[in-house]
Amino acid sequence: MQEFHGSETNTVTGPADAVFGLITDVDRLPAWNRAIERVVEPASDLAPGTEWTVKMHPGRGMSWLSRSRVEEIDQNGHRFRYRTWNADGNPSYSDWTWEVVPLDSSTQVTVTWEVHLETLDRKLLAGPIRKRQLRKEVAASLVALAEAARTDAT
Repeated sequence: MQEFHGSETNTVTGPADAVFGLITDVDRLPAWNRAIERVVEPASDLAPGTEWTVKMHPGRGMSWLSRSRVEEIDQNGHRFRYRTWNADGNPSYSDWTWEVVPLDSSTQVTVTWEVHLETLDRKLLAGPIRKRQLRKEVAASLVALAEAARTDAT
């Protein structure tokens, strides 16, 4: 396996600006993304080129540091794209895109990912494991995001 892709969509109660603000608040990522244990190096201000580091801990004892870099952030269009890679220097990477669309009384959030596996260990072992994990993790994160947005609104 050299790469894999996925996408998840969920409806979140709350205005699009507030939901997008929650998604792009790096310091709050662990509050709604259960795979992120903590933010190790926060991002000062999100703009293309800005980087941050989190400690990933999706379960089963696995944990690692993950770096991310903003590729695109469009506050008005509610689109956020960034690239992540393992801080250990492995050249494999993932591209993430978040799109927030206002609906009548709620907001639709869609996240897509493209994972590019560059080394043999990632292609044969880690990649297939992460492919199975990500579908569940992202779906759970979108549910937790919806709950965080509801909590923020009250």
